[in-house]
Amino acid sequence: MSAAGAMLFARYAYPPNELGYCGPQDAEALLRPGAVAGMEERARQFEGAWSYLEFLAESAGVPDPLDVRVVEAYWIGNELLESADPGALVERLLDRFRGQTGGTWREAAHRAVAHHSFQVFDVYPWAGLLRTTGNPTALSVLDQCRIRTGVVIGVDGESATVESRPLSWTGKALAPGRPRREPVRWSTGGRSLIAGVCPGDLVALHWDWICDVLTEEQATRIESLEGHRHSEVNALVA
Repeated sequence: MSAAGAMLFARYAYPPNELGYCGPQDAEALLRPGAVAGMEERARQFEGAWSYLEFLAESAGVPDPLDVRVVEAYWIGNELLESADPGALVERLLDRFRGQTGGTWREAAHRAVAHHSFQVFDVYPWAGLLRTTGNPTALSVLDQCRIRTGVVIGVDGESATVESRPLSWTGKALAPGRPRREPVRWSTGGRSLIAGVCPGDLVALHWDWICDVLTEEQATRIESLEGHRHSEVNALVA
């Protein structure tokens, strides 16, 4: 198991795990020193994410689902996504998520992508609920559950202020909203999986947590992949 990949997985998986949305109990275990030792066992309990990691690893001929390239492909995006066949991904998900209702993923054999944005906008039911009802809760969940980018404006202890673009819904289309400043965390109880953040850092956000400091290229990948998902959702409305 790749230690770097395991820690990268933990950076992005911790926020929803802490909130109780996915993964095993005791989310704080992801932040403890030595957490890498049991990371594969914990990662397997994130049933959605692990399905994609296994599929990406198999598609790329990589033996370790926690290889750092595989983990980056799922949360951020990289060239491994290109070797993952959309139809085969849907077949895998049909087996893994048998009985799950909602979403548009069953009809997505031509457009599925083994990336977290596909899980958020196509597998989860929130985008469909937003399309049919305009429910503001659905928009809020989509906004926070996606991996979004932002720039650190200021840091205060374990918290930071970040400028990011929220997800907006016009009634007919998803689109990036006007920039806003939001309070987020990068550490809790003195524990974090990143060394720290500074004003000007380009960061990845998941729920109210800074997962990583990004390169420009990584930020562009995240934004581009989500942009494709917006286009797909908007086409369903048209």
